Amino acid sequence: MTGRDLTWTDTTSTVDRGRFPDAVTPWEDPAWRAEALAWVTEGLAAHGLTETGPRAVRLRPWSVLVRLAVAGPAPVWFKAVPPAAAFEAGLTEALARWVPARVLAPLAVEAERGWILVPDGGPVLSEVLDGRPGAPDPGYWEEPLRQYAAMQRELTPYAEAIEALGVPAARPRDLPALFDRLVAGNAALPREDRVALEVLRPRVADWCEELASSGVADSLDHADLHEKQLFAPVSGRYAFFDWGDALVGHPFCSLLVPARAARERCGPEVLPRLRDAYLEPWTGGGVTAAGLRRAVSLAWRLAALGRAASWGRMFPVPPGGPGVAGDAEGAHWLRELAAAPPL
Repeated sequence: MTGRDLTWTDTTSTVDRGRFPDAVTPWEDPAWRAEALAWVTEGLAAHGLTETGPRAVRLRPWSVLVRLAVAGPAPVWFKAVPPAAAFEAGLTEALARWVPARVLAPLAVEAERGWILVPDGGPVLSEVLDGRPGAPDPGYWEEPLRQYAAMQRELTPYAEAIEALGVPAARPRDLPALFDRLVAGNAALPREDRVALEVLRPRVADWCEELASSGVADSLDHADLHEKQLFAPVSGRYAFFDWGDALVGHPFCSLLVPARAARERCGPEVLPRLRDAYLEPWTGGGVTAAGLRRAVSLAWRLAALGRAASWGRMFPVPPGGPGVAGDAEGAHWLRELAAAPPL
């Protein structure tokens, strides 16, 4: 069976491969698929649920996602992630215990295999925005960022426990060594970029040391918090999900992705108000307002290392092999280190 052979006999009705039509995922393995679906059936049964219609499958190099129709108005979702992100299953389960108001509680988890069965959370933020006429309110990220930052602050006592679940460490003092590994291992960087990054290396070390000394404790960094990674509010609460890129590090690195998304929709003038909304839950911790804003500026720049590392995990290059999508994306983020942060 090839990566595009969809002739198996089950209830699948659609398969979406996005920009990766030739990617081979575990779903193509009949034995893996049968075992996963048996686990799904058992997980549904534990909650009094059974499938009632065809499945919709989304295959990407970094995940298998299956929409399961069940009795009632909302579907259930099965997600399987590769070994590099297998921690997501255990982390999802743990977050439901530690910050239950901020996430969805999974129906079933198989942490060792990276399998998760979760209820539907309703529309995501991007769907809500796209369904409204005209341009969005420039402050549409403000309340989600306040709630997300409050969650991060709640999670600071759990940083070691999160890392013990297998979530990669990217604490500020870890980042110079990560920088070295990323630059050395990236086949897509041309010589001129390598020279520029070598010149930048001492400044990267200084930024990391300054951020480590900022007075803000390490916590969970979603690292890819865009508009499709949080559910629109129910009773005023947003729910955050999809933790496959997560890191343990300086929490302010999380601001990069949502702030860039808001800048694309609303222009750069929205950035200071989003920064200030994000920082509200961090006030009163012994760090001055100026110190918090300085830490945001440093974290904005250094968050590029976490993004580059994530692409490298999801698209590993075989020893001696050619560069792939992960290298190209990683090179892009490494170049971003030289750009002056807009905040």
